[in-house]
Amino acid sequence: MVERLTYKKAGVDIAAADQAVQLIKARLRSTYGTSVIGDVGSFASLFSLGDIKLDEPVLVASTDGVGTKSLVAQATGRLDSIGIDLVAMCVDDVVCQGAKPLFMLDYLAVGKVNPKHIEDLVGGIARGCRIAGCALVGGEIAEQSEVYGENGFDLAGFVVGVVERARILGPEKVRPFDVLVGLHSPGLRSNGYTLARRVFLSGGNEQERLNSPAWQGSTRSLADELLEPSVIYAPTVLLAAATDGLHAVAHITGGGIPSNLSRVLPESCDAVVNRSSWEPPGIFRAIQLEGGVEEDEMWNVFNMGVGMVLVVDGQSLDSVIDVVRDAKLGASVIGEIVPGTGRVRWADG
Repeated sequence: MVERLTYKKAGVDIAAADQAVQLIKARLRSTYGTSVIGDVGSFASLFSLGDIKLDEPVLVASTDGVGTKSLVAQATGRLDSIGIDLVAMCVDDVVCQGAKPLFMLDYLAVGKVNPKHIEDLVGGIARGCRIAGCALVGGEIAEQSEVYGENGFDLAGFVVGVVERARILGPEKVRPFDVLVGLHSPGLRSNGYTLARRVFLSGGNEQERLNSPAWQGSTRSLADELLEPSVIYAPTVLLAAATDGLHAVAHITGGGIPSNLSRVLPESCDAVVNRSSWEPPGIFRAIQLEGGVEEDEMWNVFNMGVGMVLVVDGQSLDSVIDVVRDAKLGASVIGEIVPGTGRVRWADG
């Protein structure tokens, strides 16, 4: 007798997906403001631009994911904060142009729909959106057992922001004698996890290592360190931009300071960074020592404790530092802009 197949037997459970949507509705609604029109469940989302009072508004868009940090979340079963990382990766890109994030959409691909897991993942995204001041207006849940297995998943997001054209930040505003302000990051954010996992988790006994101290003498487990949620800098950067002394912003993601800071430099300027002006969190030294990673490789892969670099007019430095500290974020003056050829240079080498 031929087996009577169903979509569920083939690997897609529509009823579970519907249950998951019901569980996340309140999370999405918690991010809505008056600009969101309609409700969860429409084929597309509606966002009114009527409240945007700008002379020449420019829409700014970005998309990103969380990379192999998701594998750490899967291994630990701790899914409630990785959505914050997704929001940070997206909104902290658009704010580099000076844009206020307006709304976000997510794409969640899973091997098997587990409504509670979906609620945790999307709940983290919604929490991140509330921090960032943007609406989570919709998304997609795709069940793909043949791609991700039973417990695997991947997250991606897309954000749209807006900025007054005359206030767009970038290389055109950077000039010699500007000051570099580094905003501190307590962890890896969502970058360099392929190397970090190779260092810490390639020797077997993954669960034991994740539950053990991150390094000798640490009071936190390795899982705690690797799942440290990304700081969402966007609201603070927007307040700094309002001082009129902010010229450019570099989001320090994959490639570290050298790769990302160079993206906001004009061809006529160099950035000179003093690496001794802040202390990288212990997780970076643990990676370096346990993995035998060269110093230059560390700086070319990880943020090393600086998640954002603000390029600031020297006369506005105190005002910008006050804004950052009022937001309870750490900051250090880490260097300056000098005449050059568009390169990032270390002050100590």
